[in-house]
Amino acid sequence: MMSETQEVANVREEKSLPEIVGPSNKVLEVDLSSKTYSIYQVKEDERKMYLGGKGLGLKLIYDRMPAGVDPLGRDNILAFMPGVLMGTGAPCSGRFSAVTKSPLTGIMDHASCGGPFGMALKTAGWDGILVKGKSETPVYLVVTSSGVEFKDASALWGKDAFETQALLGKNKNAGAVVIGQAGENKVLFANIVSEKRFLGRGGMGAVMGAKNLKAIYAIGGAYKIVAKDKEKFDKVKKLATKRINDNAVTANALRRFGTPNLVNYTNMAGIMPVRNFTDGASDNAYKLSGEYFSENFKTKHHTCKPCTILCGKQGTFEGKNLSVPEYETVGLLGSNLEIFDPVKVAEWNDLCGRFGMDTITMGGTLAWVMEAGEKGLIKTDLKFGSPEGIAQAIEDTAFCRGFGAEMAKGSRALAKKYGGEDFAIQVKGMELAAYDPRGSYGMGLNYAVANRGACHLSSTVMAQENFVHVLDPYSTIGKHVWVKFFEDFYCAMNSLHTCTFTSFAYILENPLTKYNGLFYLKMVMGYLYPVAIKIADISIYHKFWSTITGMKMSRSEFLKAGERIHILERYMNTREGITVKDDTLPGRLLKEGRRCDPKGRVVPLEKMREKYYRLRSYDAQGIPTEKIMKKLSIEIR
Repeated sequence: MMSETQEVANVREEKSLPEIVGPSNKVLEVDLSSKTYSIYQVKEDERKMYLGGKGLGLKLIYDRMPAGVDPLGRDNILAFMPGVLMGTGAPCSGRFSAVTKSPLTGIMDHASCGGPFGMALKTAGWDGILVKGKSETPVYLVVTSSGVEFKDASALWGKDAFETQALLGKNKNAGAVVIGQAGENKVLFANIVSEKRFLGRGGMGAVMGAKNLKAIYAIGGAYKIVAKDKEKFDKVKKLATKRINDNAVTANALRRFGTPNLVNYTNMAGIMPVRNFTDGASDNAYKLSGEYFSENFKTKHHTCKPCTILCGKQGTFEGKNLSVPEYETVGLLGSNLEIFDPVKVAEWNDLCGRFGMDTITMGGTLAWVMEAGEKGLIKTDLKFGSPEGIAQAIEDTAFCRGFGAEMAKGSRALAKKYGGEDFAIQVKGMELAAYDPRGSYGMGLNYAVANRGACHLSSTVMAQENFVHVLDPYSTIGKHVWVKFFEDFYCAMNSLHTCTFTSFAYILENPLTKYNGLFYLKMVMGYLYPVAIKIADISIYHKFWSTITGMKMSRSEFLKAGERIHILERYMNTREGITVKDDTLPGRLLKEGRRCDPKGRVVPLEKMREKYYRLRSYDAQGIPTEKIMKKLSIEIR
């Protein structure tokens, strides 16, 4: 335990640090080809229009990278962007964004991570880092308040993600982003690892591998980050913390059981993926639930820092200390393979983490392989319900050995080569997360139109449809409005940047929402949605922005910034060829019902998509019109 003298010394040390008030607005631009770097000063209008995090990363890439760039080529840019909340002590603010062009989908990709790299980069004085070019030999970067050093990574090449971080060394003020062997081998869904948190989707690890960039090691602690209006900031922080600690989702379900607490909800709603999305429920699902992990594996907190919700968990699995798999992982590497062994799923999750691979795409690809084998399209020993061969298949994929080299391209590429496109459960090349949209129509629209592919974090309408029960999951009424609202809102939230789970607390704990009852909320949200959107309390988010930056921002300006970020990303994707033909779902979800649904319902996508396009001001091909681009001050290129 830390002594009182040590505590006082640490407080004095912290107080003696030079302060950065609000954002530093300094972004490093690194060229791996020439081993040089420069500093870009973010302009005031860029900051207010695009906020930070995802939004500012997209804007900086848009200004620097033309359409048509090879995602695995030297001209692709990879941006790491902490937002303005990072380092301030705001609840759940230990998250940073990464933005690049995805090798899996061929379009823009954003991911969010709670590892220590963001804090280290921010307290080193930097509001972001852009990486372009390609090193001729393996390299890693060391970032300090003084700038960037280029280091030989030959001793790190070939190491897994956890070994790499250990070799980089322990430092309480440091954090790294690294790749494992999957990134080195350019697996199209390789991820980037920071401690045991992941920039998970779209193949960002492959982008680093293609650049011969093994790691970026940031050493922070040089600056203290403070809000411009500290008194008002502290009041907002106090309210935000209270709402998190009062809310049943954030203070109970997530804090006690982590994200696998969703298993019982999705299974009951019939939207948990089972046997490659042929079913939505199973009697065995409880074995993959957060409650089961808690009861059987001595779980404890292992979470992002700083965090108030504390949803991350680790446990003891047959003598091994492993991360408790997140809900998406138990859904895709567990029930979707018809495997309900929590120890096996935890071990496969650890394997994917070490090699640096997205568990969602890995699980979706394995399910396609199993079904393709059943249908005689390919030869494989992998079978639904059997764990035999799965660990080896994961390893073969990471190292691109044998058939693993084909699995490394994802289910879309496999289906194009061998057939079976209807049961390749992906959109725009990205595999679906663990929510079956046939029991959540709003989620069906979300998956179809989401910018990065089948992303569950673009607009989490299933929470309102299936968990909070304020929207009818089998109605199409108003779903286009709610998908757009949450897309804009989450784009803004991911640009502040903070955890999406805070929305449960910040919105639902508002007295107007909390004390009006479920019937009132269902009536207003289901039929009076323009009113519901206007009274949704998102004030904590834009108040945090204003008190930290000193730049006034209203609710409408905050949502407009989110809309601008979303439309810019959509426009960048349409430059790569995305149109209405890509805003669809796999044939299985449009033509086949779930086994658990006696009505055999499928997603009625077309009418929802038409209404969504009109609301978004897209043309019939799904391309943002000149009118909406001009309204949002986005320059057409």
